[in-house]
Amino acid sequence: MPKMKTHKGTAKRIKITGTGKVMVRSFNPKRAKRSRSKMYGNRENVAAHRTVMGAIRKNLPYAGVGTPSVQSED
Repeated sequence: MPKMKTHKGTAKRIKITGTGKVMVRSFNPKRAKRSRSKMYGNRENVAAHRTVMGAIRKNLPYAGVGTPSVQSED
């Protein structure tokens, strides 16, 4: 079976934390036109919603999204 390809656009937009949470940018360009405070307030990353986790898991097959972390026993 061939290797699965990582979707590079998704990989650039998503960060996976050490605890396994998926963080995405919270930004809506239409909202940025309204006020400066909203524009700068939307720069932070927020946790991805559970409804998009299936798409993220499909686009990032080797990221370990949604799978329990396996720890080796020494």
